[in-house]
Formats: sequence, structure tokens, C-alpha cells
Amino acid sequence: MSKVVGLPGVPKNRILASKEAALFRTVLQLYETRQWKRGLKTADQILKKNPDHGETLSMRGLILTNLNRKEEGQECVKKGVRMDLTSHICWHVFGLVHKADRNYEEALKCYTQALKFEKDNLNILRDAAHLQMQLRHFDQLVETRQILLKNRVNVRQSWAAMAIAYHLNGQLESATKVLELYERTVKDIPPYDPEHSEFLLYHIAILEEMGSHSEALNLLDVSAKSRSITDRSMISIFRARLLHKLERSEEAREVWVSLIEANTECYDHYKGYLSTQSLDLDSQDSETRKLSMVTLRRFAEQYPKAVAPRRILLELSAGDEFKEIVEHYLLHGITRGIPSLFADIKDLYVSPEKREVIQDIVEGIRTKLEKGGTSSEPPTTYIWTMYFLVQHYSSMPSTIPHALSLVDEAIAHTPTLPELYVAKARALKRTGDPLGASATMGAAWRLDLQDRFLNTKYAKYLLRAGFIEEGNKTLGLFTKKGASSPGADLEDMQSFFYMLEEGDAQNRAGRLNLALKRYHTAFKTFDDVEDDQYDFHSYAVRKYTFRTYLQFIKVEDRLRSHPAYAHAALAASKIYIRLFDSPKLASPTAGLTDAQKKAAKKAKKAELKQQEDAKKASQPAATDDSEVAAIKDDDPEGLKLLAAPDPLDRAAKLLSPLQQLRPELLDTWLVSYDVAIRRKRYLQALKALNHAKSIDKNGAEVHSRVIELKTKGTLPPSSNPASQLIPADQSLEAFNSAFLQRHSTSAPHIVAAARGMVYIRGADGPRADVEDLVFQLTREEVEADVPTSLQALSFLRDTLRSSRVEEFRVACDARFPLATVFKDEKSSPRFMHPECSILFNPVRTATSQRSWRCDVDTFIATGVEEFPCILY
Repeated sequence: MSKVVGLPGVPKNRILASKEAALFRTVLQLYETRQWKRGLKTADQILKKNPDHGETLSMRGLILTNLNRKEEGQECVKKGVRMDLTSHICWHVFGLVHKADRNYEEALKCYTQALKFEKDNLNILRDAAHLQMQLRHFDQLVETRQILLKNRVNVRQSWAAMAIAYHLNGQLESATKVLELYERTVKDIPPYDPEHSEFLLYHIAILEEMGSHSEALNLLDVSAKSRSITDRSMISIFRARLLHKLERSEEAREVWVSLIEANTECYDHYKGYLSTQSLDLDSQDSETRKLSMVTLRRFAEQYPKAVAPRRILLELSAGDEFKEIVEHYLLHGITRGIPSLFADIKDLYVSPEKREVIQDIVEGIRTKLEKGGTSSEPPTTYIWTMYFLVQHYSSMPSTIPHALSLVDEAIAHTPTLPELYVAKARALKRTGDPLGASATMGAAWRLDLQDRFLNTKYAKYLLRAGFIEEGNKTLGLFTKKGASSPGADLEDMQSFFYMLEEGDAQNRAGRLNLALKRYHTAFKTFDDVEDDQYDFHSYAVRKYTFRTYLQFIKVEDRLRSHPAYAHAALAASKIYIRLFDSPKLASPTAGLTDAQKKAAKKAKKAELKQQEDAKKASQPAATDDSEVAAIKDDDPEGLKLLAAPDPLDRAAKLLSPLQQLRPELLDTWLVSYDVAIRRKRYLQALKALNHAKSIDKNGAEVHSRVIELKTKGTLPPSSNPASQLIPADQSLEAFNSAFLQRHSTSAPHIVAAARGMVYIRGADGPRADVEDLVFQLTREEVEADVPTSLQALSFLRDTLRSSRVEEFRVACDARFPLATVFKDEKSSPRFMHPECSILFNPVRTATSQRSWRCDVDTFIATGVEEFPCILY
């Protein structure tokens, strides 16, 4: 914190008597040492005699905000600024308060105002520089760093920070000049100094980025000979890249070979070597593919234990060459018992030919082993062969029944291998049987109760099957014992898996408030990660991690491109759309029966009491006056989120980062359209549809929305916003009919055509032929799956309000016999006792002798709660 400087001409109300001036200095010291309660008492002593002293008022307000008396503190700070508008301390404090609220723009304005009255204050300048970096105001950052460098020219970090500011502002030549000037003036550098080494590597990186490859190589060679650069591997990597860019390919190849010898599993080293032969692994024609394979085969022979060259060969090869390479690769992985073998090669399945070759090879291995095999093969080879085949067949919808048959055979052979049960659970999940999947995953979990991975997988499958309470109890076996709940601990640990899975589970169960709460917890985590970078702006310069810091900045700029954000943002946006369409859903008990409402209320009371007791038991006694009570969550149930008056605006705000960072996602534009059309912003809706059509030209979801836009647009016919998507000379009926004829065997497209018919005919139009169209999904020639059939069922029930819903459910049940999501309550284990020890009781007891198979009838009981069973 900046200190008081006595200057002539200061306002009278700023001048304090010697005793109060000493007390004010004490207030500053107490704040810096986090003794906030004592600081507050001392500030009150000053204000008794000087109630209009702006700087003391500001400091008092700052201390109050740290004591969680936020509103009172902010008012006090504002009053302090009003009392002394020319005090840099008041403005600095005001900036600190704004920064604590993550209001960085306002904080920077306050720091700028403070610098008008104390332009060389280093503390304020540093804070301003960090905020300019946080806000990416690089032009202002350059100016601030120039002032700091002039004031601290003898500090090495000032030079680095100046170079980084120029670099980020695109002034690469100025950055290199700063580094050159520093290197010429610095003296008495100790040998093997890692900080100076990082300076030099950063300088070389900038020269390479500028295209000054000769200069960069000269600096690298001089620094390497003098041993000024301590990172030997980076010397080789930079030299190999620079030699290649200088067209000295032979020398570059020698360096890449030395790097490959040091690390035979680094893909980048092989790519670098191939680039010296003008070969690019990412864009290969038949000729360059052959040349690349010759080189990689040589490396594979030279390093027989290396996996990387053989794995790259699998991508490049085809036909007989592929068969030869993959057979050796598969046999090696199966013989060694590598569980991740299928996950390693499943990317090859984009080629049906390669998938068939892999299937034939592994089936051949299985046949050979069943006939006796050879004595050289370990006895576990058979079970790992079966495990691979189970994963292989379960990856294709048409062969999942065969996968289930194989996995039962494998379990009978080796009933103690958890991986088999995990594979079976995954296959059951894909058939539409979340209950069976969770039961089977529970069997895997019981084989090793100390395995965190199995515990997490079991909890995830319980959540997906709708058993939220049981899933949380299972997770609680590995969370902090003193936490108020397993969920609270997982949120503190920023576990995206938990936030998203429970959010989805609550969403499927119809508890939209709790679903929104979980999704917004994920958003808060991204906000926290974004805010946490503030500390690294100074840390990276102090620790000389310049190149890593610049990579970190790039990652932060694309933070919300993370799949977890996309998942949460799209799911939450869809909920907000539902809330706009049906405001009655804003009630947290919407859709529940009276009995369910009472049960939910009772369970919530018990949960809150349990959390409160755990919190009291785990709360340590205060050891100093800086410890304050934790901030309470003012919306623990998400009810305020549910009752938000502007759901569409909230959805649009969530989708905005995805439009910038994940434009390749089809759902980004489909949900953006859904928001725009409800806000009656038809040009935005058109733009979203055009993006969606560029991603999936014949997409089912795009088609139905095109018709919706055409029917809802209010612009004149000649400039209707959908005119670019539908031929002007074609009616909507003809457009929809032609679409259906082109995709007559695709279930998603049939449902889309049915939705299109509803949009064309309006809310009161005839529905009989629409129902008939939906029932085409039950025909054998139509390529239907469980998720699409569930969408069709929902369309019949919610949109058409059809009387044939039960008929369609029965037809789907017959078509998907392995799925439980189409069963009725009498023939499906939808009513389950929560204390069933086989499925849900997470007690560490020896259950390995108990069969994991349970008859459905054992789960059906009277007077028990209903657990929703909905496919995720």
C-alpha cells in the first residue's frame, strides 16, 4: 500500500496531527500484515477527531471489505474519495476494492486517476501494469512498463517485463532491442545462471518469430558455447528448427536424430525430422506417404522398443502394409496386457477397411488361443484378447449384443478383472440400459474398493441412472471427511466431471434449479481460473518463465473453448429457453406429485442439518484476528437462477464465448438460433442458421429450424431472412417433402420433417399424418437409435400431445429389447429401494462372494421412492 507523503498545498482535511499521523501509518502496517480487526479499531480512533479524513475513511472501507462487510466498506471507500479527490491513496484503495469485485475496467480507471497525483508511485504502477495485462490493453502496458523501467533500470525483471510488453503489443523489433541492450549492459553473471539462460532463450524465440533465423542461430551457438544456456534439450530443439528454416537440412536431420535418440516416444521429434525431407504428416499424398513410411520403418527397426514410430505408421499405411504393421502392434499390446490398447488405436476406426482388418486379426488371435495357442504366450493373453474384442464390438451399435455375449464369456473365464465389468457397463449404457450399466459398474467397483478411478466411474454411472443421492455417497468415500458434503469438496477441487454429471442428472430429473446451480458452479470455476491469472503476471517475471507465460496467456485467451464450458453453457442455455417457453417451470417443484414434494422437502431438511453439523464439527478455532467467517451462498438451491427475469439474455451471454471460440460446434449455432428467434432477432437467427448449415448441410436440426424461421419471420416476403436457405420458387410443403424423400431411412431426419410439418400447419393444424410420420421410426429399414427414439417419444408427448404415446413406447421397447428406458414401471426396475446393498450401499464390506446379478423382482418393493430412469 502506498504511504502518505507530506507535500505543500495539500487539502486541509488531509493534514493530521502528529499522533493521528502515526496512527494512520499504523493502520497501513496493520492492513499489510492482515491484522484487520486491529486496523479497524485504529482507523476509528483517527476518525473520532478527524471524521472527514478521506484517506482514513478509504482505508477503513478497505479493511471492512476484507472482513466480509462488503457494502459498508464500499460506501466508506466512496465517501473517502469524495472527501479527498486529489489523494492517490483514496483512488488506489478504490481501485483495490473494484479489483476485489473483479471489476477490472473500473479498477484500472481508479489507478489511472491515482497516477495523476502520484505519477511515479511504483506500487500503483505495478498494479496498473498487471490490470492492463489482465485486460489485454497492451498499448497502455507498454507505456506503464517504460515508466517502471526508467525507475528501476538496475532490476533484471524490469527489462524482461518491458520486452514482454513490446512482444504482446506486436512490436517484436522493440522487444529484441530491449533484450539486446540488457545483454550488453549486464555484468558479473554467475556461471550456469538459469535466469540469464531463460533471457537468452526468450530472445532467440523472438528472433525466430521475427524470421531472423541467422541471427537467432548465431546467438544460440554463442550462448551454447559459453554455457550461458543451461537447458541442453532446448538448445537442440531450437537449433534443429532454425537449421531447417535456413535450409540446412542435413545438419537439421542430425540434430533431430540426436533428439529422437534421447526421447524415442516424442511425436514432435519424428515430425521435425520428416519436415527436413519436405514431408508433412498432416497432409500426405500417396508419394509422400511412401517416403514417410520408409523413414519411420527405419526408426522402428533402429529402436525396437519405441511405440511412437509404429503408431505413426498405422496412420499412414494401408492395405497389406497396414495389416502387417497392425498385427505386430496388436499382438505386442495384447501379449503385454495393455488395457489402453483399444483406446490407443480407436482413432483408426474412421476407416472401415482398417476397422475390419483389426477385427479379423484379433479374432484370429482368439481362435488360435482357443485351439491351444503356443507355450510362448502368457496365460493372460486370452482374457486381454477378449477384453479388446468386447470394446471393439461395443463401439458399433449393430454389434453391441455380440459384445455383451463376449463379455459374459470373458467374465465367466476371469471374474476378478474389473476392466471386463467396466467394458460391459459401457456397452449396456450404449444400449439404453443405464440401470444395468450402473449395476455392472458397481460390480467392478466392489472388486477393488480402494481404487479411486473405479469409485468415480461407479458414481458417474449412478448419476446417469438417476441415483443422485447414492452417487454422492459413493463419491464421499474419497472426498475430504471434514467437508460439508462430497459435492462441496468436489466443487472446491474444481471437478468439472462432478459439476456436469450432477447438473445433467438434476436436469433429467426435472430439478432445473439444481441443474442451473451446478452449471453455474462450472461457470464460476472458469471465472476463478481467469481471475487467477492475475497473480501470474508478476510471478512469471519474478521466476523468469517468459516462454511458458506467453503460452499461458494464449491458453487463457481461449479458456472458454474448453469442452466443459461448452457442455455447461449449452445445457444451461437450453434450460433458460425452456423457462422462457414455460414460465411455470420456474417453480422448483414443477412436475412433482404431492408425495414427491413432501419427500423432497424432508430430504432437503435432513441434508441441510447434516451439512450444518459437519460444518460446525470441522470449523477450527480462530487463531488471529485476520480470520473471518466464510462468505455464505445466498442461493444454495439455485432458486434465484431459476426465477431470473431475463432467461434469454442470460443464455445469449453464455453462448457468446462459444460463438467466438467454438464456431465449429453445430450446437453452438443451433442453440444460438433458438435464443435469437425467441428474442425476435431474425437476422441473428439467420446468421446462426447459415453457420449451422455450413457445418452440416443436410442436418436434421438445421432443416426444422429453417422452416421455423420462414414461418416466424416478420420481414416482407421479398426480403424474408430465410430466403437464402429455401429456394424462392419452392413452397415450404414441397421443401419439407423433398427433404423427407432424400432421407427416408434416417430417424433424425424423419423427426425433423415431422417438426417441419407442425411449423407449417401451425398449432391448430391436423396432426394425424404427423403422428404416422413419427411412427415410421419403428420400421426395420429406418436407421433408428435409442436417443433419437426418445426424442420422438418426447415430441409425441409434449408437442403433439398425442394419444398414441403408449403405442409408440411399446413399439420402441420391442425394437430395443436391451434398453430399459422404454420399459413401463411394471416390467422395469424403475422402483428401487435406496438401501439395496448390491447396487447402492457404499459400505466397505466383503461383497466379492456375492453375485452381482440380481433379478429385477428383488428391486421392486412397495412404498418406496421413484427413481427416474432417463437415458443421458
